[in-house]
Amino acid sequence: MDSPPVAAVSLVLLASFLLFFSFAQSSTIGVGYISKILEIQDRERALPSVQVAAARGVLQRLLPSHSSSFVFRIVSKEQCGGESCFIIKNHPSFTRRGAPQILISGVTGVEVLAGLHWYLKYWCGSHISWDKTGGAQLNSIPKLGSLPRLQDDGILVQRPVPWNYYQNAVTSSYSFAWWDWKRWEKEIDWMALQGINLPLAFTGQEAIWQKVFQKFNISKEDLDDFFGGPAFLAWSRMANLHRWGGPLPQSWFDQQLVLQKKILTRMYELGMTPVLPAFSGNVPAALRNIFPSAKITRLGNWFSVRSDVRWCCTYLLDATDPLFIEIGRAFIEQQLTEYGRTSHIYNCDTFDENTPPVDDPEYISSLGGSIFEGMQSGDSNAVWLMQGWLFSYDPFWRPPQTKALLHSVPIGRLVVLDLFAEVKPIWDTSEQFYGVPYIWCMLHNFAGNLEMYGYLDSVASGPVEARTSENSTMVKLIPSKLDC
Repeated sequence: MDSPPVAAVSLVLLASFLLFFSFAQSSTIGVGYISKILEIQDRERALPSVQVAAARGVLQRLLPSHSSSFVFRIVSKEQCGGESCFIIKNHPSFTRRGAPQILISGVTGVEVLAGLHWYLKYWCGSHISWDKTGGAQLNSIPKLGSLPRLQDDGILVQRPVPWNYYQNAVTSSYSFAWWDWKRWEKEIDWMALQGINLPLAFTGQEAIWQKVFQKFNISKEDLDDFFGGPAFLAWSRMANLHRWGGPLPQSWFDQQLVLQKKILTRMYELGMTPVLPAFSGNVPAALRNIFPSAKITRLGNWFSVRSDVRWCCTYLLDATDPLFIEIGRAFIEQQLTEYGRTSHIYNCDTFDENTPPVDDPEYISSLGGSIFEGMQSGDSNAVWLMQGWLFSYDPFWRPPQTKALLHSVPIGRLVVLDLFAEVKPIWDTSEQFYGVPYIWCMLHNFAGNLEMYGYLDSVASGPVEARTSENSTMVKLIPSKLDC
C-alpha cells in the first residue's frame, strides 16, 4: 500500500479526528446498514465491571496521583439518547476533603476514557499525544483535591459516528514489528483516551496461518519460503512478496501469538471492536503441488529487488475455487479456537496493488462473493472491512468493476475505507461507493516520511462533508507509520 515515492500529508489533528465527538447523532443511511452488527457487538461486550476495571487501569498508568479523584461508570445507550456517549459530572462528594471529585459515565470503557481525556484537555489544559508529538503533557492538572468544578448539569457528549478506526495494513511493519506487551499496553491506553474503538489487530496471525496451512499438508519448510521477516510481514500478508527478511523462528510464532492474546484481551476489556484478518487468497507456492487442480495464479513482480524469484511473484488462489472457501473458513475457525471470541469484523484486501486477471464484472462479482463466503462460513455474523486503496491506485477499477466488487456482498456486510480521502476521495466520485457504507480516512504519511505541507482545506471540510453523506459511517486515522 506504500508505492514509492509519494508525498504525503503530515498533519496529526488528533483533537479533530480521534476525539471526534459532538452533540449530533449518527443518523446516516450507512449507519443504519450496519445496525445489526452494532447490536451484536453491544450484546457481546465485556461486563460493565470488567470495562470499569480496565479503564481504571489506564487512569492509574496515566495519572496515578489522581486515581482517587475520578469515579467511572458504564451506562446504557438509553441514558445517552440512544447513542454512544460519555457524561461528565461533579461527583456528589466533590467538596468533601479526600473524596472523589469527578464522575465520568460512558457506554463503554473507551467512552469513559474519552471523557477523561476531554475533561483533562478542556478543564485542566492538558494534552495527550504520542511521545514524538508531545506525549502526555499533564503538568497543568491541579493538585489532588483541587480539580476544576463543572457546571451543575454536567456535560453529555455523543459520538456522531459508531466507530473510530485506527491504523492501516502496513502500520504493523513500519511501527509495531518489535513491540512488546509494555509498548502495546501504552498504545492501547492512548487509543482509548482518543476515543478509538475499532483498531486493527493483526499481531500473531502467522501463528494462526502456520496451524491452518499444516492442516492442508503444507510443511514448515514450505512456510519458511512463504512468510516474510518481522519488519516485512505486512507485504507478505498482502501477497506483494515472500520470504524477504525470513525465515521466522518458531519462537517468533509462539511469542507473537501470546502477545496477540494479551492485545485482544485488553481491547475487549475496554469495549473495543478489534478487527481481525481474513483469508485473501495469498497461498504458499507448495499448495500447487498438493492441490494440482486448484486455480492458483502466479502474480507479477511488485517492486521486488531485481525481480528476484526468491522474493517476488507470489501465488493467489482464485476465489472461485472451492478450496478458497475451505481455507477461509479454516482460518476464521482457527482464530476463534485460539482467541475464544471475535468481534465479527474482518479485514481482507485481495487486490491491494494486485490486479485481478480478468476485468469481466461478473467474474469480479464472483470473486467478491467467494471472499465474503470464506469469512461467513466461519462466522455467520462476519462483516468485511476492505481498504479502498485499490480504487485510487489501480486504473483497472473503472465504474463497472468497482460496482461489481462492492455489490458482490449484501449491503451492511461490507464497509469500505476511503483510504486517501483527504487527497483523492473516492466517495464523491463513485456515488458514495454505490450505496455501500464507507469510512472517510486520512492517510497521514507514507512509510513515516513526513512532509511540511498538507491539504488543509480538504482536511477541514472532508470529514464533515463525508459524515453528512448518506452512506458514511465513521472517520479514520490511518498513518502508514506512527510518530510515537
